[in-house]
Amino acid sequence: MQLLHIGTYFTSEQATESVLTVGSTLDDDAVRALHAYPTDLDRPWIRTNFVASIDGSVTANGKSAGLGTPADARLFGILREMCDAVLVGAGTARAENYGGVSLSAEAKARRVAGGLAPVPTIVVVTASGSIDADSRLITDTDVQPVVLTSAAADGSKVAALRSAGATVLEVSGESVSTDDIVATLGDLGFRRILCEGGPGLFGQLVSDGAADDLCLTISPTLVAGEAGRIAHASDASDAPMHRAHVLGDADGTLLTRWVRQR
Repeated sequence: MQLLHIGTYFTSEQATESVLTVGSTLDDDAVRALHAYPTDLDRPWIRTNFVASIDGSVTANGKSAGLGTPADARLFGILREMCDAVLVGAGTARAENYGGVSLSAEAKARRVAGGLAPVPTIVVVTASGSIDADSRLITDTDVQPVVLTSAAADGSKVAALRSAGATVLEVSGESVSTDDIVATLGDLGFRRILCEGGPGLFGQLVSDGAADDLCLTISPTLVAGEAGRIAHASDASDAPMHRAHVLGDADGTLLTRWVRQR
């Protein structure tokens, strides 16, 4: 797999973005530099990572993994290595059979050298508390997840999750708002956030102006069918984004990054 730099269009505060030339072959350090979070963050910066087909489908055969390519898998691992927490909706966690984040010894060492915990924490959003205490999120992880739920959650499920070792945080009301999510992430000391979906959670973040950064992989395939798009919300939103860069693999995969205009 040879990942090429096709172009940088928006130069952020990360000076490394401006020194890559079109056609450069990128090693992992260069990919990390292109996806560096802003420095000196005083609030959670929420980056979302999605893969979609050329015709806009968010899944193939019901799962986003069906759209994956080697380049997308490489970026997926790098983005997870760079964050404090992986934010995900319960539906996606169940559909994709999520476990904890698994990193190599070398990746853990890089994180520690950069001031991060060895492994990022999974933060699951579920107003109903519908996470099984015997799921891989609980049983296959180095770091127990944080489950962010509402006062309307099923009490027996909450108790089971806590007994299994998960940190369960309840917010008032019957839903988990974007303000609740951002405040909780901030209170936990998490600043570099990687949201991995699903479309409902991403749509909520877009609608509420909390989607700072989108990494969108375009998989070189057509899917058709009835699969949805990467963001769902009851009302349309207008959230202009800067195109930060485009990377390409020889198999046709395009890796794009977009940053919210301020």
